Amino acid sequence: MNSLSGRFLILTTVFVMLAEVLIFVPSIARFREDFLLNRLERAQIASLALLADDMLAEELEAELLANAGVYNVVLRRDEVRQLMLSSPIPDQITKTYDLRDASAWILIRDATSRLFTPENEVIRVIGAPVKDAGLLIEVTMDSDPLRMAMTDYGLRILGLSFVISIITASFLFLAVRVVLVRPIKSVVGYMQRYASAPEDARGIISPNSKVTELREAEEALQMLQTDLTQALKQRERLAQLGGAVAKVSHDLRNILTSAQLFTDRIEASNDPLVARMAPKLVNSITRAVSLCESTLAFGRAEEPAPTLTKLRLRDIAEDVVSSERLALADACVEIVNDVPEDLVVRADPEQIFRVIMNLVRNARQALSTSRKPGRISVYASEQESDWCIEISDTGPGLPPKAQENLFTPFQGGVRKGGSGLGLAISQELVRGHGGELFLKDTGPEGTTFEIRLPRGEMTF
Repeated sequence: MNSLSGRFLILTTVFVMLAEVLIFVPSIARFREDFLLNRLERAQIASLALLADDMLAEELEAELLANAGVYNVVLRRDEVRQLMLSSPIPDQITKTYDLRDASAWILIRDATSRLFTPENEVIRVIGAPVKDAGLLIEVTMDSDPLRMAMTDYGLRILGLSFVISIITASFLFLAVRVVLVRPIKSVVGYMQRYASAPEDARGIISPNSKVTELREAEEALQMLQTDLTQALKQRERLAQLGGAVAKVSHDLRNILTSAQLFTDRIEASNDPLVARMAPKLVNSITRAVSLCESTLAFGRAEEPAPTLTKLRLRDIAEDVVSSERLALADACVEIVNDVPEDLVVRADPEQIFRVIMNLVRNARQALSTSRKPGRISVYASEQESDWCIEISDTGPGLPPKAQENLFTPFQGGVRKGGSGLGLAISQELVRGHGGELFLKDTGPEGTTFEIRLPRGEMTF
């Protein structure tokens, strides 16, 4: 019964039974009222014999009362209360029920009370005579026949309700299987076939359901499968291309490394032209080697998980600033370390060094390209939930095209000849810390990148 149709069968049966129970309560009250009215009518008919003949034999009177199922009959006619028929009452009258002005709530209350009272009682019942043959009629009777009749009626109603609920649930069960379960199983079958071979376009579902909701689900699944198949094909092509690029980069790096050794000797040449051209050649080869190494490092995707430890961020920033100052070719560019002395963060020292180094180097290269005086600063602060590190410069800002693919590998390069891997790798390292790296601001006044590292529950 864990299937959808099985559970639907059980729920339908339960709800139909619940509805029948709600119907049963007023129904049993109605049955009780009809039973008592029938006794009153039979008692009235029995009293008519006395009206026809003032003197009745005791045996006939007893037979009339037995046929009516009562002990005595009182009829009020013309404001006169008359005891029409009577016999000895075995016990004291315990309850009186007036059916003339009884509301539905009173009838339901009295019927429920009688159904759950097993003891026999002598009760008085008052009602209006049929055919307006008087002001009222009153009888006394035992409660056992009433309760037995109500119990028998109730059992028959419950049995009938159970049969109706089973039949109704069975029809609904079959309807659900045809209308819902089979189409859903068909969709699931498509999903399983597609999952086993997602590159096979034949596994893509063809919407054919006539149910609006199911057809919408099939169309959404078809769109998802189509997009995923195309993405898998593109990914496979990129993987093949990446493998080829990695092989080329590996061999090219070896060739360039050998060429780098030869340029070291060329720099020592006394030829003025060679001496003037050698540094440019060295720089070009160095950039090419760096590009090959970055491509290979990104292709391996083997960045280890960060080893978090507490460290003084100013020391890391100072190492970056010192290294970049040595690479400065323009004395007009200033690099400053504004990180507070006492700021301690939780991070991987090597990885956070690489992130800050990438951002500072990008800023230095941007300022060097603009050939204008500028300033690069590394600043950090401690917030309530994280540490904030900002690397800002006074350079020309990032062009709109570079901002669109800023963190996309091989597309986010800003300077000419750049690979666009630096920011992509940096973002990956920051995410490994549970933080985020984003472009805070850029424009003619400069560019600011911000790193946010979560503090978590650990305090220092």
